[in-house]
Amino acid sequence: MKTTCKILLCMLLAALFVCLVPFEGLAAVQVPRDEKDTTAEQEKLPCRSAILMDAKTGQVLLEQNADEALPPASVTKIMTLLLVMEAIDGGGLTLTDTVTVSAHAASMGGSQVYLKEGEAMTVEEMLKCVVIASANDCAVALAEHVAGSEAEFVRRMNARAVALGMKNTNFENTNGLDDTAQNHVTSARDIAIMSRALIAHPTILKYSGIWMDTVRDGSFGLTNTNRLVRFYRGCTGLKTGSTARAGFCISATAERDGVSLIAVVMAADTRDIRNQTAAKLLDYGFANYGIFEAEGGELSRTVKGGIADTCALRYAPVAITLKKGEAARVRSRVELDDALKAPIEEGARVGRIVYELDGHEIGAVDVVATQSVEKIGFGTLFYRILAKMLLL
Repeated sequence: MKTTCKILLCMLLAALFVCLVPFEGLAAVQVPRDEKDTTAEQEKLPCRSAILMDAKTGQVLLEQNADEALPPASVTKIMTLLLVMEAIDGGGLTLTDTVTVSAHAASMGGSQVYLKEGEAMTVEEMLKCVVIASANDCAVALAEHVAGSEAEFVRRMNARAVALGMKNTNFENTNGLDDTAQNHVTSARDIAIMSRALIAHPTILKYSGIWMDTVRDGSFGLTNTNRLVRFYRGCTGLKTGSTARAGFCISATAERDGVSLIAVVMAADTRDIRNQTAAKLLDYGFANYGIFEAEGGELSRTVKGGIADTCALRYAPVAITLKKGEAARVRSRVELDDALKAPIEEGARVGRIVYELDGHEIGAVDVVATQSVEKIGFGTLFYRILAKMLLL
C-alpha cells in the first residue's frame, strides 16, 4: 500500500511540475517538418494583431486583426531602411559614403549607439547599427543624409507607403519613438507589405541575419535585438520594436527549403510572447505550405494581315503558394488564338497561360508580343502577289 501511495504521489508531483514550469526558449514551439501544424490556425494568438505572408508571392496564409492601425515602435525602421536601400540601388548613395551626425540625430533616446554631434560614420556602419541594434540616432542621421531633413524623409516614407498600397499607415518620424507622436501608426498587413519590399534588396539580409558585430573599428559591440536570428532555424531577420504604447512588435523573416515567410506580431504583452508567437506562425507556414513554380517561356503564332507572317511571344514565370501536396495536381493551359490579327504592338497582351488546381484557376500570366507587326498595306500586298507571279 505504501509503495502504491509513493507512486501516486510522484505522478502528482510530476504533473504539477509540468504545469508550473514556465515556457522558455523557442524549441517548444517548433514543429517537426513532417508534421502538419494547425494550432496557429485554430487558436487566437496572444497579441493584438498578426499576419503570416509568403514573401515570394505576397499571399496571406494566416491573419488576425491584420488591418488595425497600431503604434509599431522600431518596426517603423523597415520603411526607413527601405528608402535608404532604394537610394543606394538608385545610385544616389553608396555604402562607403560618410554620414556626419547632426545635433538632432545625436539627441535621440531609446535604443542607440550614442552618436556625438559631428561624429562621422559610413552608411554601411549606420545600416548595421539600425538593423542589428535598432539605433534610433543612426536612423535619423541616415534620413537627414538622404533627404536633407528628417521631416522631408518622413514625407517620402508616407509617399512610399501609399505607392506600396499600405492603407493603414501614417509615419511621423523615422525610428518609431512614440512618446510625443500623435498618430504614428501602421498595421500588421502594411508591415508585411513593406517588409516584403525591403527583403527584395538582398544586402539588407546580409545585416539582418547577423547575431553580433562591431562598429567604430571594433570598439563598440552590437547584438541583434531579434533573438529569432539565433534561436529559430532559418530566420533571416528582420526588425523588432517595443515601447510602452506599442507593446512588443516584430516582423520576422525566415526561409526553409525555398519557402520564404514573413511573420508580423503587434502589441504582444512581453518579448517572449512576441517571439514565441512569431515562431509559431512561421512553424505553421513551413509545416503546411509550399511553392508551386513554373518557368516562363517563348511561343510563336502566325499573323493574319501583317507584314510579317509570324510574331514572337513570351510569358513570365509564376510562383503560387499552395498547401503541401497540392503542387503535383496543378495543370496549365494556353488561352491563345492559333493565329493573331495585325496590327500587333510590342508588349501587347495577346493571351494567357492559366494554372489550375483540380479544375479551379489559381493563377495566370499574360502572353505578350515581343515584337511589333504592322498591318500589311495595299502596296506591299500587291508587290508580294506580283513577286509570286513572276516566280511561277
